[in-house]
Amino acid sequence: MKKINKKETISNIKYSWKYAKKNKINLFCYIFFTIILCIIGAISPMLSAKELLKLSNSLWTDLKNVALFILIIELTRNIVRYFSMKNAQLFFRKTLLEVQMDLASKTLSLETKILDQKSSGIFIDRLNKDTNDIANIFTQLNYSITDMITNIGIMIAILFTNVYIFIYYSISFLIVFFFRRIQMKTYFKHDEKFRKIREKNTGLVTEFIRGMRDIKALNAGNNFLDSMKERLLESNQEQYKMAETERKFTFITGSIQDILDFLLIVFGIFLIHKKLLTTSNFVVLFMYRYNVFNLLTYFSQFIERLKNFNLSASRVYEVINSDEFSKEVFGNKHIDKINGDFEFKNVIFSYDDNHKILDNINFKIHANETVAFVGKSGAGKTTIFSLLNKQYTPQSGIISIDGIDINELDKDSIRDNMTIITQNPYIFNFSIKENLTMVKKDATDEEIIEACKLAQLHDFIMTLDDEYDTKVGEGGVSLSGGQRQRLAIARALIKKTEIILFDEATSALDNETQKSIQKAISNMKGEYTILIIAHRLSTVINSDRILVIDKGKVIAEGTHKKLFETCPFYKKLYEEELDI
Repeated sequence: MKKINKKETISNIKYSWKYAKKNKINLFCYIFFTIILCIIGAISPMLSAKELLKLSNSLWTDLKNVALFILIIELTRNIVRYFSMKNAQLFFRKTLLEVQMDLASKTLSLETKILDQKSSGIFIDRLNKDTNDIANIFTQLNYSITDMITNIGIMIAILFTNVYIFIYYSISFLIVFFFRRIQMKTYFKHDEKFRKIREKNTGLVTEFIRGMRDIKALNAGNNFLDSMKERLLESNQEQYKMAETERKFTFITGSIQDILDFLLIVFGIFLIHKKLLTTSNFVVLFMYRYNVFNLLTYFSQFIERLKNFNLSASRVYEVINSDEFSKEVFGNKHIDKINGDFEFKNVIFSYDDNHKILDNINFKIHANETVAFVGKSGAGKTTIFSLLNKQYTPQSGIISIDGIDINELDKDSIRDNMTIITQNPYIFNFSIKENLTMVKKDATDEEIIEACKLAQLHDFIMTLDDEYDTKVGEGGVSLSGGQRQRLAIARALIKKTEIILFDEATSALDNETQKSIQKAISNMKGEYTILIIAHRLSTVINSDRILVIDKGKVIAEGTHKKLFETCPFYKKLYEEELDI
């Protein structure tokens, strides 16, 4: 494991302070109480030693006074510890929330291509685990530093009391520190590897839970479990190596400390015999032996926490700041409500810079027009929607909304005015009402009911025991495919965006459900700019216009009747569907 990079550490702590400073009152209170605890910790061994001496000399009255004083000190310690822990927990909780929300926000702003490339485990693990290490660093460092300072003070006191015992303690410290250093180096080597493995496993477990129904349906359980066992075994082995390192070195250092304690007594007897140390001073100095080794523990913890913090901070701030996790870029121009006109001019786009998905494509859509995009799979239809919603950026060309280059508009101007309804819309594990109000917090019951009626969903909801408060399960599992589609449409209607994009929204539905969806779309026609990617051409024959896409270009456009008569490619697509 590499040494601590001071520049990186300072940079990480400075960056982390922007989250912590909002809760600095709790932090400063925690520091204040910790200092008091350290002072009490320094006094206690001295009082305990005095108690032993008075006990051995049968000074019962003095012993009673010392015991009473120790009781007051210990009760004070408990009270101070209570408030110290309370402020530490408040500080941690508030700071953790700040870090997690910033990371979640930055993750949400990542370019879609990054989400395509990275495992979900990367984001889940960093959001859950690494943010804890960042939020903890200030309280942990305060604890380590104040305790180290206290114990360094005790070492200085030992030096002035007896130089021979000080030299002995210093040599003991160096011996134990040597073994602790090897322990930390070995431990962090395994920890770094373990975190990378755990990220992959988190992604795998997430896929396992979300895909469990398909795994069952495909009877692929044994194969998936074999794959999971192989990965989890690798993770468990690395975790075992970490525990083994800690266990082995705890045994070694513990045994060494026991031997050093024995030798200290022998050495103390020798010094007393040679009149180089009094019995009373030896008892006091012997009571401080734990502080000497605690100094080593606190120092080791200090180094360990900094390394752990740096590792976690680098993983979290990598997502927040690094070029590897590139963020979406928007303009500064804002439009509250757009008309719904947009245009593609000479747009070229590819996902991998090798194969063009859109090849110099041109078309224009007018406000409140219903336009369908048809073509074979892979022609670039869905990509058009992704570019219009600015989930991807074209290599060249201009996409404009209401005559304004989309790159000049801010995020809200684009996405607050546009809704995409996919073939498999994601329905959250909330109630029906909560799923709908997610897009508009202040939506009234009247707005919700009106939207669901237009989406042909209200009558079904009213048959449920809890009606709009019915929980739908993860991914909307308790709803049918058509009901999920209609819920997504109702969500779009509540949002009241000027542009609604249907991406093969009816391709996997039965005829009856498809008719319900078509009726819902018809209810919106003329009031919104509606774009439809159609797998079934029969669902779009009543569109104002149909654009035929092939190999990333618009090869024809017009009404169904016109295209059937003038476009052989479209005619063939339509006739193939009829044959099916």
